[in-house]
Amino acid sequence: MAGVGGRASPGLKRWLSSQGLAPRVCVVGSGPAGFYTAQHILKHHDLARVDIYEKLPVPFGLVRFGVAPDHPEVKNVINTFTHTARSDRCAYYGNVAVGRDVTVGELRQAYHAVVLSYGAEDNRILGIPGENLSGVYSARAFVGWYNGLPENRDLKPDLSCETALILGHGNVALDVARILLSPVDLLRKTDITDSSLAALACSKVKRVWLVGRRGPLQVAFTIKELREMINLPGTRPILDPADFTGLGNAVKDAPRPRKRLTELMIKTALEKPGEKMVAAAPREWGLRFQRSPQEVLATADGMRARGIRMALTRLQGLGDSAKAVPTGEVEELECGLVLSSIGYRSLPLDPAVPFDSQHGVIPNSSGRVEGVPGLYCSGWVKRGPTGVIITTMNDSFDTAQSVLEDLQAGVLDVSASRDGFGTVGSILRSRGVRPVSFSDWEKIDAAEVTRGKAAGKPREKIVDPEEMLQLIGH
Repeated sequence: MAGVGGRASPGLKRWLSSQGLAPRVCVVGSGPAGFYTAQHILKHHDLARVDIYEKLPVPFGLVRFGVAPDHPEVKNVINTFTHTARSDRCAYYGNVAVGRDVTVGELRQAYHAVVLSYGAEDNRILGIPGENLSGVYSARAFVGWYNGLPENRDLKPDLSCETALILGHGNVALDVARILLSPVDLLRKTDITDSSLAALACSKVKRVWLVGRRGPLQVAFTIKELREMINLPGTRPILDPADFTGLGNAVKDAPRPRKRLTELMIKTALEKPGEKMVAAAPREWGLRFQRSPQEVLATADGMRARGIRMALTRLQGLGDSAKAVPTGEVEELECGLVLSSIGYRSLPLDPAVPFDSQHGVIPNSSGRVEGVPGLYCSGWVKRGPTGVIITTMNDSFDTAQSVLEDLQAGVLDVSASRDGFGTVGSILRSRGVRPVSFSDWEKIDAAEVTRGKAAGKPREKIVDPEEMLQLIGH
């Protein structure tokens, strides 16, 4: 189907047009996976029309709600996604919850292909006693709170303690630690929400421990995030040189990124801070290794977290596949705030879609959902909640390629015309659901930027969906 430079040749395009064979594709979810899937299909098929459905009124998923407010450069992909959404063969329908407002079965009737790209909307639980005490939060909810995710806007985390403990050694754990310890003046210039900025300005937290079950060679964060944490103004890192003894040989044979990361941790552990620097650093953070949470300990009244009991572990095996095994020894650490950053988790969307609840993914082969022709998935719901935006991009292109191949091979019958949003729009109207268009979103966007300007910020996010809908006259 593709001619020179990936475009369909004019003759073929006319033939396709005369047959009216324009494939209608539906993408569920408007985060990076959804937009990259749409982008690839539109780029490599000159007739395809793609409709993107999103349960929130606002698009961009984790780019808007997951990326730390002090990392604005990571959000630049929004420009690419906006370009895709403005294509005359692409439409955005926000405020539509697939599985509730319209079923996957109804979407499959209306489109030739349906791609599920709705991400990971939940977090993995610790599964330990005391997890539900006041003062214990998932990192996902905490990130959602400071980034303006509507469902987390009322979190009101208690920041009245001096010591916080984050379970997990990934980039999200470092993001949370950095936001907790950042000077408020640095955050004031970001798009962090107004209410979380006010709460952080009154925070008493001055010490953050990041605890992991495995060792320094298994941390999942990257060197850029670690360096940023080490250089955070007004804070000092506490790394125990004893944690890094005997790693010499293992580091020598490690891949370059792992090697550089470990060398930076060792260098930081061995540095002797000068007296002046310690005095000038009212806040501190540190890494604790080979500790697995056993129980969140409660205050005397049984209501709040006061600490955590951890099993000390030893490692079996080498490198990334090393397993943490309890040694039988335990240790207690005092803290009034516990944030669990052990991973996100996808949830089943609709009974009609197969779901592997053990791994939290839709069973698939190159994005083709097993046993359901014409149904596809991309992003975290396809492969699990790992990787950065570039990983999701490649993964989404892979799924989009499967859709294009199936169109070309005739696996998807385009001769049967499908009405796309024509059909879905009627269903939504009958259920009293009013979708939000991309130009509606652009009005919300403009209002946020205007409000931000008044406060010297790039934007002031609106966190209440009702307010968003009122703004656009819904």
